[in-house]
Amino acid sequence: MNKFHLHLVSDATGETLIGLAQAVISQFDGAEPTQHLWMLVRNTDQVDKVLAEVGANPGIVLFTLVDVDVREVLNTGCRRLQVPCIPVLDPLFAAFSQFLGQQPRHLPGIQHALDSNYFDRIAAMGFCLSHDDGQSLETLREADIVLVGVSRTSKTPTSVYLANRGLKVANIPLVPGVPEPSELASLDGPVVIGLTTNPDRLVQLRLNRLSALNQDEETDYVSLESIREEVAQARRIYAQHEWPVIDVTRRSIEETAAAILNIYNERQSA
Repeated sequence: MNKFHLHLVSDATGETLIGLAQAVISQFDGAEPTQHLWMLVRNTDQVDKVLAEVGANPGIVLFTLVDVDVREVLNTGCRRLQVPCIPVLDPLFAAFSQFLGQQPRHLPGIQHALDSNYFDRIAAMGFCLSHDDGQSLETLREADIVLVGVSRTSKTPTSVYLANRGLKVANIPLVPGVPEPSELASLDGPVVIGLTTNPDRLVQLRLNRLSALNQDEETDYVSLESIREEVAQARRIYAQHEWPVIDVTRRSIEETAAAILNIYNERQSA
């Protein structure tokens, strides 16, 4: 029973369902779902296609449909097929309706409207890309957050993740034997956070990187002794500037970003 079909039915992009499903699946050892993602399902003809696939591959159905008629067709079809059909947002709708004293609008896809928040995220992504890996130091002060760390400490993917939340993030590498940029040393305003990791883990990450690039692996870049000193030197710089430090060794990008957001929010409310 560890292998099963999981149907995710959304009237938008499906991002909410994917995240919720992954959060649940991760709690079950050995669970191996075959995921069927149905996006932009907004009429009954589309639901009929979904139900045909559910009938061919029975399994759990999760949905985030808000149109009443479309929901009813899916619910009725799943009852006929005798498969679980779960409206994952309904408990939230009920709680918010009771608290706010109003009913939801039942308009599909409005969370992706081209509003000011959307354009803020686009601007933040552009800022992130133009300030990746120590670029555009002359406008570093415009950042919300600046991530600093030695090579392969997840600076770029973490920056991109945070940019998607609407934050302007720059990242700057610390290079052995090269002092940190003067623009960084004298920076005030943006929240500067140092990223670090276990040297043994860093060796493996760098070896994998060189292997992918078909480059020579006999360099100080992957020498454990050199990396230990590199990480220690980075920590001395963090301490000198009193920057908060996050160890990314056992953290996913999402967990690192969450820790960064906690620090950022605390600074904003101080």
